[in-house]
Formats: sequence, C-alpha cells, structure tokens
Amino acid sequence: PLTLPEVEKYLPTETGDPPLGNAIVWAWCTKTNKVVSNEMLRQAQHDKNGLVIPTERSDEESHNGVYPLELNTMPGWAGSSQYFNRYMDPQNDAEIFSQEAINYWQQVDLYIGGSEHATGHLLYSRFWQKFMFDKGLVPVDEFAKKLINQGMILGTSAFVYRVEGENKFLSKGLTEGQKVQPIHADVALVNASDELDIEAFKNWRPEFKDAEFVTENDGTFKVKRDVEKMSKSKYNVVNPDEICEQYGADSLRLYEMFLGPLEQYKPWNTAGITGVHSFLKKLWKLYVDDNGLKVNDAEPNKENLKTLHKTIKKVEEDIENFSFNTSVSTFMIAVNELTAQKCTSKQILQPLLVLISPYAPHIAEELWEALGHDQSISTASFPVYDESHLVESSKEYPISFNGKTRFTMELSLDLSKEDIEKAVLANDKTQAQLQGRTPKKVIVVPGKIVNIVG
Repeated sequence: PLTLPEVEKYLPTETGDPPLGNAIVWAWCTKTNKVVSNEMLRQAQHDKNGLVIPTERSDEESHNGVYPLELNTMPGWAGSSQYFNRYMDPQNDAEIFSQEAINYWQQVDLYIGGSEHATGHLLYSRFWQKFMFDKGLVPVDEFAKKLINQGMILGTSAFVYRVEGENKFLSKGLTEGQKVQPIHADVALVNASDELDIEAFKNWRPEFKDAEFVTENDGTFKVKRDVEKMSKSKYNVVNPDEICEQYGADSLRLYEMFLGPLEQYKPWNTAGITGVHSFLKKLWKLYVDDNGLKVNDAEPNKENLKTLHKTIKKVEEDIENFSFNTSVSTFMIAVNELTAQKCTSKQILQPLLVLISPYAPHIAEELWEALGHDQSISTASFPVYDESHLVESSKEYPISFNGKTRFTMELSLDLSKEDIEKAVLANDKTQAQLQGRTPKKVIVVPGKIVNIVG
C-alpha cells in the first residue's frame, strides 16, 4: 500500500478532481518503483486548438517512465466491510488474515444492526464476503451466522397549532373547523398531562413572544402528541443523561428492554419509567431493610425454590431468544412472589442477583458486595436450572357442588380417582354441604377439579 501524500486542501480541485488532485508529489516512476514529484511527468505537446500532437515515440518514451497515480482512493466502506474478518487475526502484519485463522473462526456468531444499517453497511459487507468467498479467500459466503435488526426507539412529539395568517395559537381542543398550521414544540416544555408551558415556549421561540394563546376553559393549553422518529429537528429527543440523573442507569436499561420485543419500533414515554424504577426499589427492599442487610443462611422452602428455578428457566430461554422484555416481566413476578413469601434465604437471593445483573448491573453489583463478595458479580457462574423444583407433588383442588365451587382441598397428585373421591367425601366441609344427602355422582378429573352432583 502507498502512503497518501499531505495536501494543503482536502477539497475537490477547481476541475472537479478529488482532493488528491491537489497533491504535488503523486506520480509513479516505473524505473525506481517509487512515488515521485508531478514535475517529472512529461507533458504532452498540444496544437493551437488544444489537441494533443501525436508522436512516433513509444508510450514508455513519451512518459519517460513516469505516470500519474489514481486520484480516487478506495472508498471507506471497503475497509468497514471487512473489519470482522480482520478481528480473526488482528496481529497479522503480513496479510489481512491467515487462512489458518479464518478457517478456525470462520464467521461472526451474531450481527445486530438497525434497518438503516442494512443499506449503509450490511449490503456492502455481504457483497465483499461473497466476492472473497468466490476467490477462495474465506470459507463461508455469509460472514454472520445470525442477523437481528433491532427496532428504533421512537419519540413522542408535541405539536402546537397556529391559526393560518395570524400570530395566534389555539389549544388542541379548539382547533376543530379552524385552518391551523402544526408547529413542533420542544417536549421539555410539555408536562405529563400534555400541557404547554406558554411562557417557556415564548422564550424558546422569540418570534412568538407577542403571540396570543387561546387556552381551554380550565386555563390550560393542550398540545397534540404524535409518535415520530426521535430527531433534534422534531424537538422530541429525550436526553438519557437526564433520565440517568433522575432515575438511575439501571432504570433506563430495564425500561428500554421492557418497552417491547428487540426487533420492534417502540415509542418512548418517560412517564412509563416510574414502573421499573419502583420495581428496582422493591428489589432492594427484598435484600435490605431499615436495619441493613436482611439476607441470612436460612434454608429455602419449597415455594422459594420453585420461584427461583422457574425464573432461571424463563430468563435463560429469554436470553437465548433475545426476548429481554419478557425477562423483565419475569423478574417483577419473582420479586413479588419472594416478597410475599418473606424470603430471606441467601441460597435464593444470591442466584437471583446473578440472573438480574446483565439487566441491572449497578444495583446487582452493590447488593453482591453487600452479600460479602470481593469479586465482581460479572465473574459469577450463571445459576443452573433444576426442573425437580418445578415438579408439583400436590394440587389445590377446587371442590364444587352442582358446578359451584365451595372450598378447596390440597391433595397429593399421586392419588387415584377413587382415593381422591374418598378423601373429598370424608372432609367435614363436604359433609356440611351435603347435609346428610347421598350424592348422585362424583366427577373427578385428576389434577383439575372435583364436582359433586346431587
């Protein structure tokens, strides 16, 4: 490869050549195989009409062995279309990668990019990969095993309505039948009830400082909301630094995942973040109370183990399927159940922290240290799912009389139909319902219901 020369201006030349057209040392000498000054180029002779005068000299003689170099460099996307293969042999000084390295690593396991990325990068990278495959330089014609196009976070824009031809604005509820022009308003000037801060809007847009604002009967000025691509030009950008300052980075991370499936476009609503923020507070209270850390070495009960292992199973499946939104829901359910169970067992709460740490790393790290660990939670082994804790040994049967449930009974799932019927009929609550009558029929569906007829 050649080292590009320094040029005074990185702009196209007056004749439309690329920036290298400004270089004064950018010619190639075939005798020395070196870059030389442009002054060594032998200029062709022209007639008075500007046409080149043909000579009988050979091409070599006419150029004196010196030729102009190409002014167009390789486009940027050429390099960016091969960087993933370079990663497979980054210390190789002789070539982009060795055949040994590329045959070992072969492909990228997962490629994640937005839909805009597909035409700006993926299209070219696939072209280059297929070209190199045809040349026998790479072992596969697709550089990635799996592709995911993540959706975009959309913004919720705010619009105010100005009467056409007037310096007058109408609140949202007063625009019907009026000729109005929608104008974007900065979402920072609108509260959760879609009410505009009129004075702040006037200060933001000085050209409307003297405008008239016609409000609703209650004195508020309502804006219209609409979901659009988040953009500075639409004044609907939410600054993540401000969200982190108010709610914390973990709340932001969890809420982004909770909004919906990874591949979908999702509208942002700052008001919705309070839900996951409250969840993180509840998670903290599961470990810490007013007296400090309440986690202990108590043995977990059957319900504790059931909650933990169904959470492990679901989160493991969700991570494999990139269903992060349902993982967040699973964590919420687990924390609610363990709180109701008054669980303080370290055997349950410690692996739960490891599960949640990729989603909310900061709070997980804090609690992990509080549990006595001096290594980061990121080094901890992922909990192992044990299906035996989800095997039900008993069932809470609804006991019905003529189709109406009167009470429930917990019975072993190992009981036969006959044993279930005997146990139900012998129960004092059943005798109280029958009041000495003999039932006409007892319907037993093992693992489901018991219905006494008559």
